[in-house]
Amino acid sequence: MEKKQTIGIVAIVATVIAAAVLMFTKDGGFGADAFKDLLPGFGYDWGRDALQFGKNLDIWFMLMLVAFLMIFIRKFEWGVALAVLLSAAASFVVYLGIQQIWFEELWTQQLLIRAVICAITVVIAIGVFLGTCKMWQYLLVGALFSVVYAFIEWLLLGQLTEWTDLVVTDDGGSVLVHMCAAYFGLGVALGIRDKRAFDEPMYTTTHSVTFVWLASMLLWMLWPSFVTSLLPGTIDVTKATITCYMAGVGSVISTYAMCMIFQGKVNPLVYTYAMLCGPVAIGAPLLQVGPWGALLIGLIAGIISTTCFIYLQPWFCSKIGVLDIMGVHNLHGVGGWFGAICVSIVLAASGAGFEASVGTLVMAVITVAVTLVTGAVIGIIVKLTRGDMEICTDDTDFIKNEAPA
Repeated sequence: MEKKQTIGIVAIVATVIAAAVLMFTKDGGFGADAFKDLLPGFGYDWGRDALQFGKNLDIWFMLMLVAFLMIFIRKFEWGVALAVLLSAAASFVVYLGIQQIWFEELWTQQLLIRAVICAITVVIAIGVFLGTCKMWQYLLVGALFSVVYAFIEWLLLGQLTEWTDLVVTDDGGSVLVHMCAAYFGLGVALGIRDKRAFDEPMYTTTHSVTFVWLASMLLWMLWPSFVTSLLPGTIDVTKATITCYMAGVGSVISTYAMCMIFQGKVNPLVYTYAMLCGPVAIGAPLLQVGPWGALLIGLIAGIISTTCFIYLQPWFCSKIGVLDIMGVHNLHGVGGWFGAICVSIVLAASGAGFEASVGTLVMAVITVAVTLVTGAVIGIIVKLTRGDMEICTDDTDFIKNEAPA
């Protein structure tokens, strides 16, 4: 085992041990007292919390589907699945540790949902630099990301409002989830700076792309569970479900139209990604627009994302010097920006005031700055502990017993 890899693994083990010691010190849940807050009369609406169980599972299902959404490179399928599992597991556990130990949160469905949202965010983020780090380093990235995510969540959804008069509107996570994922991933890629990814042959098969189709269609269907998972009232849940599906229908239609206009045929790896831009963009204006406004947002989002996949991707990647392997920025980064801009326009037009109109845009700018910088630092750590890596985007970590070609 290489020296740098050994150091990295030892660092992870030491971190886990330190976290365990801290949890023991603060009685972090190893004994029966971990669930004392579940007793009646504690002052929490446990009935409503129990109803969130289904959405908790739906978001975990969506997280696993993101793996299949990225399984299109013929020689890099199992590695994608394992990278998703490792990064998700590390971020989920560390985020829960931060919330339970530092902020003394209750163990609830709401907390578990927030933790899996953190996990799905880092799973989206690794799509930028998939295959350019060692497999064990996805654990490292997931653990470190959860700290960054918890800080952004604390700052932008709590402290920013307390320190200023700004009002952040991002009920469905256009900024907190999608922009955070895109720009953290870009930051890590910039820190690693492995330009060999540009030269890697990324051939597909009908079988591998069929998985992408299935994942995209199921993600589209499940999206309302994600955007409504933390909403407080039943009326808001109904409104959000309507606007989410209307935006999704809009991007399904406009993405097809743009593929035909630009290339004469449908590129499945563009279509299956860009058709999700409506649900991405509607996250911020989720409760601020009606059904037809949501449809319009979805139509425009599909146009923007498809254009970015076909025309922006080559230029953008050549300028920053790293390859966005899964095109994360074209869906999540651009879609997040569009959602933030839309909610600002809608709030300004409704006379909500300056603080409400610009609050989400300020949140977006801060999110980009924080995630790019912290992502780059983490990327440098990954590069320093990675050691030699002979090949990118390849399933080299597995025992295989395939028949001879």
